[in-house]
Amino acid sequence: MPSQKELDKITDDILKPIRFNLSFKIWMGFLTISLLICIYAYSLQLRTGLGVAGIRDYASWGMYIANFVFFVAASLIGMLISSVLGLLGIKWAAPIGRISEIIALAFASVSGIVIVMDMGRPERLLYVFTYARIQSPILWDVTVVVTYMVISALLLYLPLIPDIRICHDKLDKAPKFLRKIYKILSLGWTGTAEQVRLVRKSIWILMILIIPVALGIHTVTSWLFASTSRTGWDSTIFGPYFVTGAFVSGCSAVIIAMYFFMKSYKLEKFINENLFDKMGKLLVLVSLVYLYFNINEFLVPAYKMRKFDAVHLREIFTGSYALLFWSVQLLGLVLPIIILIFKKARQPLPMLIIALFVFFGSWLKRLIIVVPTQLHPNLPIQNVPEYFKFYTPTVVETAITLSSFILVLMIVTILSKIFPVIPIHDPLEE
Repeated sequence: MPSQKELDKITDDILKPIRFNLSFKIWMGFLTISLLICIYAYSLQLRTGLGVAGIRDYASWGMYIANFVFFVAASLIGMLISSVLGLLGIKWAAPIGRISEIIALAFASVSGIVIVMDMGRPERLLYVFTYARIQSPILWDVTVVVTYMVISALLLYLPLIPDIRICHDKLDKAPKFLRKIYKILSLGWTGTAEQVRLVRKSIWILMILIIPVALGIHTVTSWLFASTSRTGWDSTIFGPYFVTGAFVSGCSAVIIAMYFFMKSYKLEKFINENLFDKMGKLLVLVSLVYLYFNINEFLVPAYKMRKFDAVHLREIFTGSYALLFWSVQLLGLVLPIIILIFKKARQPLPMLIIALFVFFGSWLKRLIIVVPTQLHPNLPIQNVPEYFKFYTPTVVETAITLSSFILVLMIVTILSKIFPVIPIHDPLEE
């Protein structure tokens, strides 16, 4: 049992990064300027239409929808780390539970904005609610995304309440507005047995509740594709296929965040090599499951080679999307699995590099799911300009897409500078 002096030292080490220092201001200034440039690109799209992006009559879903699917996917990591591993009593995941919830909340919050980017008339978004139809998968998607975001916010906030009180008591040099926020959000926490019981019970309920909601959020997203009869989307395994892919992208996002929090916030005592080793093993596990679904997704139609399936598969296997497809499969999935089997690869720096390949490979995988299918409709593409037959992302579309990642970085940065990213007081361990 650590002494009070040792506990105070641990608390001080965890609270030390919570300050608005010069590096934080420079970083936020850079993100703000970058976001303003991206907003200007979006203003061009609003004025002139989606034509300034790579959006055409046939490829009507491009980087924006691929980005939406990716953001929804990455947000599922909060459920996997905090809820599934937490309910199973896996103790090593406790230090990164809050990091995973911050990432989940950031990606889930911005995913709704990503959808608006793909709308030519964003002011009509309210029609989804005012003229809602229960038969519409779009309404299902909006409902589960909002529900998941609310539960994720609560799962982040409730375990934070004791730590918020510690921040209020310990950070006496923090700005007055921040101390006032701490006082309000701590809800008068004093650590009584009754308070601990209520918070603990609420957390357990949310941990159980978020599992079906998280599975539903990406399953419903997959139904937006699978409910059509388009070749490449007409699949009955899209639900579990999307969910397993979500765990892969989410794990890679957490590993990247772990590395930068460890180095930037000097948290090597808490985010150590053992934690990276465990996350490497978890990434291998979910990647193997995802690899199985990838093989199943392409092996069955490739064996049958029906007319329209053959056209689609030849395009991604040996055609114009072949380089992208095989790069994603090999560099973003197969090679990371093989490399991470070896313990030496599950060190912080190698894990960062591998996680970056997996992260960007996961995003490109969504682009492969979204775009090629649209360019092979059941009816021939005719009587349209030549450039309608291809999809090429534009600078405007790329800038608008990057804005969503900038928003995620801003949310993660602000939350990690206001609240401790490593739990100090865990009501579940009381």
